[in-house]
Amino acid sequence: MTDQLTVSVLGTGIMGAAMARNLARAGHTVRAWNRSRAKAEPLAADGVTVTGTPAEAVADADVVLTMLYDGPAVLDVMRQAAPGLREGAAWVQSTTVGVEATEDLAGFAREHALVFFDAPVLGTRQPAEAGELLVLAAGPEAGRAAVAPVLDAVGARTVWAGEDGAEGGATRLKLVANSWVIASTAALGEVLALARGLGVEPQHFFDAIAGGPLDMGYLRAKSSLILHDQLTPPQFAVDTAAKDARLIVRAGETSGVRLDVAEAAARRLERAAAQGHADEDMAAAYFASFPEDGA
Repeated sequence: MTDQLTVSVLGTGIMGAAMARNLARAGHTVRAWNRSRAKAEPLAADGVTVTGTPAEAVADADVVLTMLYDGPAVLDVMRQAAPGLREGAAWVQSTTVGVEATEDLAGFAREHALVFFDAPVLGTRQPAEAGELLVLAAGPEAGRAAVAPVLDAVGARTVWAGEDGAEGGATRLKLVANSWVIASTAALGEVLALARGLGVEPQHFFDAIAGGPLDMGYLRAKSSLILHDQLTPPQFAVDTAAKDARLIVRAGETSGVRLDVAEAAARRLERAAAQGHADEDMAAAYFASFPEDGA
C-alpha cells in the first residue's frame, strides 16, 4: 500500500471536518459524509468529495475514519456503510464511545472483515485544524503501517496503548485523560463563579497563583473564554463534554471505582446545557452556578 490512500471520513463536525481537510492537504483522496450534508459541503473547497450516503463514502476506501457523536451513532452509520465496505479495509474509530461500545464496534469490524483500530484523539478545534491532535491508538502492529499516513495527517503524535483494539486500551486511556480535562473545567468554572459571588476581581486570583505550582495554561485559556465572552464557536461543546462525563462515570461504575467529581461535573454540564449553553464551549458549565442565568 502506498502512502497516498483513499480515506473515508464519516462525521464532519468540529473534529471530523478538520481531519478531512488535513487528510486532503496531505495528498490523500478523501470522501466525507455527514448526517447533515450542508455541514460537509464546505469541505469541497479543500478537495474533499462530499457524498450522499455512508456506503458511497466508504466504497473502495483503504481507511474508514469515524468521528461521530457516540457509540450508537457510530454503529448506526457503519451499518449504513456496510454495503460499500471493502474486506480488509482499516477502520480508525476516533469517536469517544466508552469501553462497552468499543467492544460492540470491534465485533462489527470482525463481522465485516475490517482491521479495527481503537483511536480516539485528545485535542480541541484549534489543534484539530492544525493537524496537531494527540492520537491514542490500539490495534494490530502488523496493520499500523497502513494507517500511519492517516494518523500522521491528523495528529502531531500517536501513543499506542495496545495490540487489540477490541480491548479498548486507547479508549480507556482517553477516558482517564478526559476525566482530568472535565474535572479541571468544572473547577475553573466554580473558581470564577465564587469570585463573582464574593466580589473578587478574577485577575487578582491569577496574579496570586502566577508562576507557581497552582498556575495552569489550561486554567487561563478556558477562563479567558468565559471572561471575554468567547464561548462560540466552541473548542469542545458542553453537550459533548456531558456525554463524555457520563461515559467516565459509567466506566468507573463498571470497574468498582466511585467518581464523585466526574458525577458532579456531569450534572453541571447537563444543567448548563438545559440553560441553553449546549452548543457553547464546555467552559460554559460556569453558568451552572447561576440558575438565574438560564435560558
